[in-house]
Amino acid sequence: MTDSSVPATGTADRDLRAFIAGLPKAELHVHHVGSASPRIVSELAARHPDSKVPSDPEALADYFTFTDFAHFIEVYLSVVDLIRTPEDVRLLTYEVARDMARQQVRYAELTITPFSSTRRGIDARAFMDAIEDARKSAEAEFGTVLRWCFDIPGEAGLESAEETVRLATDDRFRPEGLVSFGLGGPEIGVPRPQFKPYFDRAIAAGLRSVPHAGETTGPETVWDALTELRAERIGHGTSSARDPKLLAHLAEHRVPLEVCPTSNIATRAVRTLEEHPIKEFTRAGVLVTINSDDPPMFGTDLNNEYAVAARLLDLDERGVADLAKNAVEASFLDAAGKARITAEIDTYTAAWPAS
Repeated sequence: MTDSSVPATGTADRDLRAFIAGLPKAELHVHHVGSASPRIVSELAARHPDSKVPSDPEALADYFTFTDFAHFIEVYLSVVDLIRTPEDVRLLTYEVARDMARQQVRYAELTITPFSSTRRGIDARAFMDAIEDARKSAEAEFGTVLRWCFDIPGEAGLESAEETVRLATDDRFRPEGLVSFGLGGPEIGVPRPQFKPYFDRAIAAGLRSVPHAGETTGPETVWDALTELRAERIGHGTSSARDPKLLAHLAEHRVPLEVCPTSNIATRAVRTLEEHPIKEFTRAGVLVTINSDDPPMFGTDLNNEYAVAARLLDLDERGVADLAKNAVEASFLDAAGKARITAEIDTYTAAWPAS
């Protein structure tokens, strides 16, 4: 765990963590490659010994210690380079779903960056077949429903935007599980408005807009995501707390924030958990969802992120269950699916022993 994890010290805290462990959940902001467990990264590194990523699982803990956001991106891309064949893609996707199922994740929108794989020589059709085969197998075997968000790696420029939107909208490639279109990578020096034409094409093809914004830049980046990219959810949105008008807009229009507390500390986007703006978001009435972002890289998982949020917001079991229902509401799951998971959350909570 990172320093931002919450230790289970008292009986009440252990009880809450036990409640969280069994709570049905949805996750909306979690990255494909960034979800590779040390076991999977080690296996991939052993397959590709020319990589600088260590194959020793214990050495990965030091490797995944970041000095700042730029260093995180550097390390992240080195792990991306381990995904070189359709078999690598399938293994990663299936094992990520297995880890989610262990945490009672019923539904997840997994952010995938196909450009990172196709530019390394993986055939686009083979890539899509690999993620779809893993998705269907995982749902059949674990009961976890996966959907895809294809995101533009902002640091790779407009070439990557063109390739990503082509793969997302061309019926020869577009996978059945694709529901949304995003934008990730560094924000500094990567202005959001330049990606408007690509988001326009994706939206016209029926995809939902979910760019990262305001993680390492100011609230103006969130405004750009809303006005230029027509964002329906905001990835991180950390700096939104610095603009009362923006908070009011997000609350009034029910634009959810995909909050990832431990990630924000690990990448130095926020200095300490005590300074995290999640409290300001909830006080302003913003719809907050809890997510793990790149969990093994940050020494966390979704269960821990719920425990972190519960401490920051002083929540009991019912408060945590409400957070879980926020993610279901903010998801792009169909109405029947939302009703099913919400009912499961309510049933689980009602049956939980009183504290």
